[in-house]
Amino acid sequence: MKRTGLLLVLPALWLAAPQPAAAQGFFERLFGVPPRPQPGQPVPQQPYRPQPQYRPQQQSPQQQRRPQQPQSQRPAAQQQPQQQAEPAPAVEPPPAPYEKELLRLAEVMGSLAMLRPLCSAPDGTEWSRRMQVLLEAEGTTPGRRERLAGAYNKGYQAYALTYRVCTPSAQEASVRFLSEGEQLARNITGRYGG
Repeated sequence: MKRTGLLLVLPALWLAAPQPAAAQGFFERLFGVPPRPQPGQPVPQQPYRPQPQYRPQQQSPQQQRRPQQPQSQRPAAQQQPQQQAEPAPAVEPPPAPYEKELLRLAEVMGSLAMLRPLCSAPDGTEWSRRMQVLLEAEGTTPGRRERLAGAYNKGYQAYALTYRVCTPSAQEASVRFLSEGEQLARNITGRYGG
């Protein structure tokens, strides 16, 4: 009798035992509870999708040392489609032997373009025109024009920050720049022709 009572009590206890509560997570609330497979049916497998990985932009030293194969030797799967290549910028010729003196002359002209009008010199407006002539004659490539214009602007801005009115020191600097510019022009034309 003990056995029969025990056999009857065990199923009753099993049915009366509390089932664990299913917690409803964020995704279940948003998308609903996923369907559960019926007993005896195989569980459908989700296809494998690799997670995207972060790849830093810098290459490791090992990757940098690895020589690159020319595209013609790469397998067809590795070759990238040809995109329309932009035309390469014109190769700039080597600088002229008088480049350093010419850049200094442009800087002197920039200083004079600032100082001479400040002191009401009669040739005050002439220096920017002279620089334009120099750019047309010597600015044969965009890089060279940029360097010449940069030197002119450097000379102009150096004195624009210092002088607001004509002072004796501004007049003295103007006279010295006239002398230096004349000497540079003579050296360039005498040594290299012009």
